[in-house]
Amino acid sequence: MSKAEILIIDDEPHIRKLLEINLESNDYKVSMAETGQEGLLKAVNHPPDLIILDLGLPDKNGHIVLKELREWYGKPIIILSAQNEEESIVKALDNGANDYLTKPFRSQELLARIRSGIRHSESQTVITTMEFGDIELDLTARVVKKRGQEVKLTFTEYSLLVLLAKYAGKVLTHQFILKEVWGPGYQMETQYLRVFVAQIRKKIEENPNDPKHLLTESRVGYRFI
Repeated sequence: MSKAEILIIDDEPHIRKLLEINLESNDYKVSMAETGQEGLLKAVNHPPDLIILDLGLPDKNGHIVLKELREWYGKPIIILSAQNEEESIVKALDNGANDYLTKPFRSQELLARIRSGIRHSESQTVITTMEFGDIELDLTARVVKKRGQEVKLTFTEYSLLVLLAKYAGKVLTHQFILKEVWGPGYQMETQYLRVFVAQIRKKIEENPNDPKHLLTESRVGYRFI
């Protein structure tokens, strides 16, 4: 099995070196770019399996680089940035980033996010069933089971759960979820989400107060794992 290739777009030499050492020691192939334009060219000429993108680049705003990549690049993009404002995180996720980590970062957490992103990317085929531990989603029959027993969900609960499951491992913002499930006019109605997420947790989680599947990303949205 060939090594997964990762492109790092970051203007800080010590960050690039740290990432290179960590990634290569974990059996990834690494290429690097110091600017947004160089990163875009490398991605076009040799598309990697995953991109790690900084937002504070010297030549182009990282959000613009992200949007340009997403015009054609369908594989995972992880933002690794010193910008930790909620607005920046939400903007990046809404523009197509699969994940967002702030600097300073923990190497093991980044590696876990990379593994999750690549696994999800490799599984993007026509899917009729999905399994997450003891939870099974049959997309053809529109049935959810927990340990083989059917879980009764409302139409909205089912739609919300399937959306989160299809993007398993990725943080989905409140606004994205509300738009996809309820429609464009509901993007500020975050109380809808709190109610429905609580209802789903009661039905699929062993302990709704300590969920293992449907996780809250504080101030940003939700992640299904």
